[in-house]
Amino acid sequence: MTSTSPSIGFESDDDRLSGLAAARVYLAENSSLALAGVLVILVIATSVVEPDYFSFAGLRNTLLLAAPLGILAAAQTVLMLTGGIDLSVAMIATGAGYVAGNQSPAGAVVAILLGLLVGLLSGAANGVGVGVFRVNPLIMTLATSAILLGLFTQWAQSFLSGSTAVAPFISTLGAGSFLDHRVPYSVLVWAGISAMLLLLLHRSGFGRVVYGIGDNDVAMRLAGVRVWQVQIAVYTLAGLLAAVAGILLAGRTGAVDLQLASTFLLPSVAAAVIGGTSIFGGTGSYVGTILGALILSVLNSLLTFLNVGQAVQQIVYGSIVLVLAWGYAQLTGVHR
Repeated sequence: MTSTSPSIGFESDDDRLSGLAAARVYLAENSSLALAGVLVILVIATSVVEPDYFSFAGLRNTLLLAAPLGILAAAQTVLMLTGGIDLSVAMIATGAGYVAGNQSPAGAVVAILLGLLVGLLSGAANGVGVGVFRVNPLIMTLATSAILLGLFTQWAQSFLSGSTAVAPFISTLGAGSFLDHRVPYSVLVWAGISAMLLLLLHRSGFGRVVYGIGDNDVAMRLAGVRVWQVQIAVYTLAGLLAAVAGILLAGRTGAVDLQLASTFLLPSVAAAVIGGTSIFGGTGSYVGTILGALILSVLNSLLTFLNVGQAVQQIVYGSIVLVLAWGYAQLTGVHR
């Protein structure tokens, strides 16, 4: 007579599968809570390293970094939901900020509008390349970044030469604060964009189409959705968001150059990935991205107080993207 009792100390395949399923459910239902916990822990750790950090001035400095990063990460989030990505956001932001600074003698309104035009045209070009000509998003946006760098390098020596200082209004918008210098104006811009984006993604038909394309673009095409039009729209939106972030960065620094947003590309992707947006499309929320941007901004402050250089910070951001992308792929069972 053989025994049918289970072996003690060994985990069955069914147990592993049920554990994985439970992890997926937990990740889906409690991701924002977990991210908020990580954020609190990082704030406490940073205040231990630098006691003055836990003050209005310290938190204000973090928010000054978080606002443009959160807006750039918004661009990545919208695109990643469709299964795309934009490697040109940092260069678009730089170009928009540079134009805004260069055209500031004509007035803040003209400078801002021309800066936004840079984002509009660049984003639309990306959308046409990806949506109409079916160029891979990585290749298309990388090429756009290189083209923009070359163009602005040439233009900076010709018709864009001259002023590099931004208008006072832009400087106030990017670096100024209200409520007795406690809350940056850039946070108000970020809050307005966040509200509109959350409504767009979760309370509109366009948002449902964005998620649907990321989940299964073939099915959406068969359902009659003109996917190429949606892709042009989201890449154009991403370009505008990148331009807004670039103008805020220009205002924060007070002057512009062609390295203005160069260090923000990897953090913009990392913030979206930390927030739970899948690089494979169809999964994620901008709420998580907001928390991801705040986490990276606090982490940046912590590393700065520890005298960690920019190179090491980029290594940290890259490692975060790799580990979390792998982790989410394992938990969601997505392998492409």
